[in-house]
Amino acid sequence: MRLIVLWDIDHTLIDNAGVSKEIYAAAFTALAGQAPTRPARTEGRTDRLIISDMFRDHGLEPPAWEDALPALEAAGAGRESDLIRRGRVLPGVRQALKAVAEEEGMISSVLTGNIAVNARVKLGAFGLDALLDLSVGAYGADSADRAALVDVARTRIRAVYDLEGNTPVVLIGDTPRDVHAAITTGAHIVALASGVHGEDELRQAGADIVLPDLSDLDALMVHLRQLARR
Repeated sequence: MRLIVLWDIDHTLIDNAGVSKEIYAAAFTALAGQAPTRPARTEGRTDRLIISDMFRDHGLEPPAWEDALPALEAAGAGRESDLIRRGRVLPGVRQALKAVAEEEGMISSVLTGNIAVNARVKLGAFGLDALLDLSVGAYGADSADRAALVDVARTRIRAVYDLEGNTPVVLIGDTPRDVHAAITTGAHIVALASGVHGEDELRQAGADIVLPDLSDLDALMVHLRQLARR
């Protein structure tokens, strides 16, 4: 039994308490030479899309990604203390990550809109990075389209872990974009109503399984084991 488990980060594993919006604002200021007058629109978008949308929302031409990437990296550097002071790990997360990491046959990584460096900052601030194989995850620098990240992660994981092509994949996330990414790529989805999107909205997006958060470890692991057996 093998299963690829891909976790979103913000509002799925952690509450970043506004630090993400501050990172985007700082990157925008560095790139545009002016402070933003409108906040970044996130909700499951990738960093490539978030930065482009911020510039368009301000009537500006989006920067080249090779310029935006180092600006995002610089804006996220050293934010661990802010995350620790203001943010938090969401209920049940540490236990869920530990259980999946210890489950034979399950490969646990991330599928996140964050660029890799900032994903490590967020996870490392709370010691969650050690419970995931971040070397094979998919990140916001890989594509503007969140759904495209699924195949990125599949390819990386299959190469490292020598998996068969039909190994099932499950995304665990909190937005309709997570649900859409799973449905359009043949992956499974466990949606969490732990962010700004409620259970009804996530079900309307197409999620069959919606949990309030990761507190019910038994229910989560029963479902993941069922997926691994298919």
